Amino acid sequence: MHPTSGSATIFGKDIALHGPSIREHIGYLPSEVFYYEKMKVKELLEYSASYYPGDHTKRMHELATRLELDLNRRIEDLSYGNKKKVGIVQGLLHSPKLIILDEPTSGLDPLMQHTFFSLLREENERGATILFSSHILQEVQHLCHRVAIIKDGVIVKVEEVASLLANTTKKVKLVGQFDPTRFDALDVKDKVVQDRLLSFVYQGAIEPLMKIISECSLQDILIEDPTLEEIFMHYYTRETTHEPTAL
Repeated sequence: MHPTSGSATIFGKDIALHGPSIREHIGYLPSEVFYYEKMKVKELLEYSASYYPGDHTKRMHELATRLELDLNRRIEDLSYGNKKKVGIVQGLLHSPKLIILDEPTSGLDPLMQHTFFSLLREENERGATILFSSHILQEVQHLCHRVAIIKDGVIVKVEEVASLLANTTKKVKLVGQFDPTRFDALDVKDKVVQDRLLSFVYQGAIEPLMKIISECSLQDILIEDPTLEEIFMHYYTRETTHEPTAL
């Protein structure tokens, strides 16, 4: 039987015709996890593992050890962070080819986030594709190869993270003595001059900017990346032009 015209495929299979076999290779972690509260962690994970071919007991214990998850505790006794760990183990224990994660680090402390990121890198090196949804720009920059910005369910921009960072707008604030017109030769916007304070938004290579700054007599300087919200707003507000402009 051939896939129907216009149908979507994954792993080379039609999703309408081969849904069950496709799902065997997908790991999913929602932003909010809800489980059978009276079950022990081990019982729940064994129940989840039973949906996938093979014996995943060893992998389950390996993941639980690395995430410092007690398999003998009941779900109802777990903190929000530990429930999130259960979801991570559940999503990874069958070594899926496609891993879908929605705000996976909420509830995890910084050390556990580091462990989690290491696990994801290992899965990626193994060959898994990871879709990582997050509102924390630092996580996206730290972990992902490509980033997609979505508005109202529509992808408005897809770009390599390295390229996005290379072209990202910088917010600059200078305090000291300087000639503000020197910066007009650069691609600066929203320039504000107040006594000994100069602020502007800059887009371009960092070397020309730093050359002019190095010739100023400064008391203070601040150069920072825009927040994720600012990046989102940049693409949202340019939607009327429908032209992909890189930050």
